[in-house]
Amino acid sequence: MSDDLLKTLHSRAGDYDRENAFFAEDLADLREAGYLRAAIPADRGGLGLGLAELSREQRRLGYWAPATGVGINMHLYWTGATADLARAGDAGVDWLVEDIVAGKVFAAGHGEPGNDVGLFDSLTAAVPVSGGYLVSGHKVFTSLSPAWDWLGIHARDDSDPNHPTVVHGFVARDSEGVRTVPTWDALGLRATASHDTHLDSVFIPHERVVGISEVGAVPDGFVSAILPWVLPMLGNVYLGLGRRAVDLALATARRRTTRSTGDAPVASKPFVQYLAAEAELVLEGATAQLDELTAGLTAGVDYGERTLPRLFAAKENATRAAHQATELAMEIVGASSLHRRGELERLYRDVRAGAFHPPNSEAVHNFIGRSALGLL
Repeated sequence: MSDDLLKTLHSRAGDYDRENAFFAEDLADLREAGYLRAAIPADRGGLGLGLAELSREQRRLGYWAPATGVGINMHLYWTGATADLARAGDAGVDWLVEDIVAGKVFAAGHGEPGNDVGLFDSLTAAVPVSGGYLVSGHKVFTSLSPAWDWLGIHARDDSDPNHPTVVHGFVARDSEGVRTVPTWDALGLRATASHDTHLDSVFIPHERVVGISEVGAVPDGFVSAILPWVLPMLGNVYLGLGRRAVDLALATARRRTTRSTGDAPVASKPFVQYLAAEAELVLEGATAQLDELTAGLTAGVDYGERTLPRLFAAKENATRAAHQATELAMEIVGASSLHRRGELERLYRDVRAGAFHPPNSEAVHNFIGRSALGLL
């Protein structure tokens, strides 16, 4: 993404937030720039960006337009997994490659009210029928709702009560039984348009099924391939947001004067310097962790049984650091940071969502704690 493009996206972010409007113009510009196909190998029509490169781009996008960054992340992680399998010679993803290069938009249909175990189980039903499955259920937080062409979903198949499975596949937007309900009017990330999606006996053919796993088991194949993409890139979006918040605060501290400092900038106050240092420390730690992990994964490092704990930890630490840094930024700026006319107030609302992205903080601690204690 060019600097000019990022500045253009930034110029719209406030209006999208105030109007609770989807980032339609941003999506069009990103498509034109080739960003939607950035992860696909160059010889297949993409830009050939690896995980480390695309993660840095997502951090830049999060700096300038975090809601757009979070929304587009739901498309990019499908493309990353597709790219990995395409490079490995898996012909089963050819249709995905073709549609991604053609500009189709992919979204995530994993959120379900009452399902706090994510991909390990589902409250959506998948009933086997001739040629595929009929899927029925209620999905929430469907970012990109106004624009997606394909929705990646998971649903539970109970046809064998002794061996229930989770079916992972893609729903076409024009399928009979797909309905979007405009419910998104949230505290932050308003431009993502993460409306509810209802599926009423929607047919998914076998050729659009990308994985079947046992209930409670870690998915493998295509589904497992999304995890090294979604979590680091998501963490980088929030890290970019936190960096933006701190940069805004530091600029204010250099510019703003007060009576107690003899009309010198508040940056001269020891406490402001302390807050600035704290913000830099939390951002530096999370940045180093994400950069090291994405560089290793891009280079093909096999972290073995530590892969998932490292991915979970990187996401959790990045979103936590972004939240802490944004709070520190508001302390540096003071009460004026509460004004809606300022960007910092919007960033604070946006950053609050980081802890709720699956895996949320509870799930991260549960998984890492059990892993560390040898209980998995």
